[in-house]
Amino acid sequence: MESGKILPGVRIIIANPETKGPLGDSHLGEIWVHSAHNASGYFTIYGDESLQSDHFNSRLSFGDTQTIWARTGYLGFLRRTELTDANGERHDALYVVGALDEAMELRGMRYHPIDIETSVIRAHKSVTECAVFTWTNLLVVVVELDGSEQEALDLVPLVTNVVLEEHYLIVGVVVVVDIGVIPINSRGEKQRMHLRDGFLADQLDPIYVAYNM
Repeated sequence: MESGKILPGVRIIIANPETKGPLGDSHLGEIWVHSAHNASGYFTIYGDESLQSDHFNSRLSFGDTQTIWARTGYLGFLRRTELTDANGERHDALYVVGALDEAMELRGMRYHPIDIETSVIRAHKSVTECAVFTWTNLLVVVVELDGSEQEALDLVPLVTNVVLEEHYLIVGVVVVVDIGVIPINSRGEKQRMHLRDGFLADQLDPIYVAYNM
């Protein structure tokens, strides 16, 4: 589904996050925004001014090199459509796939956590939430269980099978935890890297852990 109409006065471009070159219609890349209300920076005590400059004052490497863009850090694509709004005007559709820094490289291919997580959540009615990340080239799947501890054992083959069938990936570790363990920020986004840190520090207090190494 598209993520909404692009407002008047707002320009969106999809750029290659490494080369900073513009990408064509329906190509996946980083979402860059140019508008009159773009921020110029943010207050920080960590001295990362160089990161701010790249984030808020980026320019394309070729094409329109004069326009200043703000990098969102999110992957997505634009698609030229025949869709019309309430006024009967056509508009381009923007699709947001996920955060750039949370994309996973496995077996030479890029995977987006939300795709795998959606498959796992659909696998069993007792799975209330799911988050995935990588650890030493292994795919780690953390699932929140709304049910008895006995069901935790039954979840493991379901999780591994659905990920293999729908994404052709082998799950390295399945971690079954209580509801509320997966951290969520104030914007409703999963904090997968915080979850990974908790996993590595053995702080998740899991109901059950299965290793398939």
